[in-house]
Amino acid sequence: MTQLVSRAEGVRFDELALATRNHGMQLEGMRYDITPIGMHYLLIHFDIPEIDPSSWRLRITGCVKRGLELSLDDIRSRPATTIPVTLECAGNGRTAMDPRNVGQPWGLEAISTAAWTGTALVGILDDCGIRDEAVEVVFTGADRGIQDDVEHNYQRSLSIRECRRPEVLLAYEMNGGALPPQHGFPLRLLVPGWYGMTSVKWLRNIEVVDRPFTGFQQAVNYRYQRDEADPGVPVSRIRVRALMIPPGMPDNPSRRRTVDAGAVVLRGRAWCGTSPVVRVEVGVDGVWHDARLNREPAEFAWCSWSYTWDARPGAHRLSCRATDADGNVQPAEQIWNRLGLGNNLIQEVPVTVR
Repeated sequence: MTQLVSRAEGVRFDELALATRNHGMQLEGMRYDITPIGMHYLLIHFDIPEIDPSSWRLRITGCVKRGLELSLDDIRSRPATTIPVTLECAGNGRTAMDPRNVGQPWGLEAISTAAWTGTALVGILDDCGIRDEAVEVVFTGADRGIQDDVEHNYQRSLSIRECRRPEVLLAYEMNGGALPPQHGFPLRLLVPGWYGMTSVKWLRNIEVVDRPFTGFQQAVNYRYQRDEADPGVPVSRIRVRALMIPPGMPDNPSRRRTVDAGAVVLRGRAWCGTSPVVRVEVGVDGVWHDARLNREPAEFAWCSWSYTWDARPGAHRLSCRATDADGNVQPAEQIWNRLGLGNNLIQEVPVTVR
C-alpha cells in the first residue's frame, strides 16, 4: 500500500536506494538541445531485463486480422523517422509535496530531451488490420516485479486514436546509437507529449483489446488521487513547465548559488505536452518579467528562453514560470495528490550576489 511521509521525516533508506538506482539530469544539462545519453534522466520500476536481441521477437496479437511476429531486423527495415522528444517523469517534483508518497525522491531533475529513431506504430497496426471492436492497445515490457503485493509485467495502454498519431514510435535508437540497456534495449514505445510512464521499455508484446485495460500501472498506479478510496483521474499529458539553469556557482552541499553583481544572463527550458509554450516569465524577488522565448521548430521538444538580470548585491530569490497556448500557467501552490504526480510548481532558486 502507498506510504506517506512528511518532509520533516527526510528521505528514507529505501528511497535513497531508489535514488542510487535511478538518476536525474543535472539541471545544467539544459544547456544542450539534445541531452547526452549519460545525463538523460532514468527511472526503472523493477530490474533491467536480460534480453538476447538475436532471439527477441515483438508479437502483435488480439483484435487484429493478422497477428505478427517481428525480429529487430524486421522492425529496422521498416520506414524510419528521427524526432527530438522531451520526456518527463510523472513524479518529477514529488519531494515538493507534503506529505509525499514513498518512492523515487525526485527534485526537479527528471526531465531530458533525446533524439529518438524508430518506426511509426500506426504502420505496424495497419499491417495487422485492427478489427472494428478494438478500443485500446496494450503494451507489455519484459520487466517484471511486485508492487503493492501485485506481481506483474510493466504494462500500459493507449486508445486506438492515440496510437494512430504518426509521431508515436517503436524506437530502437537514442541519439544516433542503439538503445542502451537501461533505456529499453532492444525496443521501446515512445509517446511524445505524455509523461514518461507511457513509453513502455523493453517492449515484447502489443495486444489490441476490445475493452479498457485494467492492469496495475494503468488502473491503480499513475492516477491523480485525493486518497486511497478515490479512483482518481489517469495521468496522461505533460503539464506546462519551465526550469532555470541555476546561475553562477554552487555551494557544496547546499547547492545555493553565488553570482557576481552586474548583468547575469539567466537561461532555461520550457515545455508542455498539451499545447505550445507561448510565454516564459522570470521572477526576481516576486516581481515578474517577460523572458525571451525561442520557439524551436521541434513540436515535441523543449524550447529555450533567456533573460538578462541586473544583479544587485545581496540575497535574492529567482523563479520562472511558463504559460501554454491554452492559458495554463504554472501554479505558485501545487494541488496535492496521493502519489505525488504531475507536479509543475514554480521553481525557485536562492541566489547570493556579491
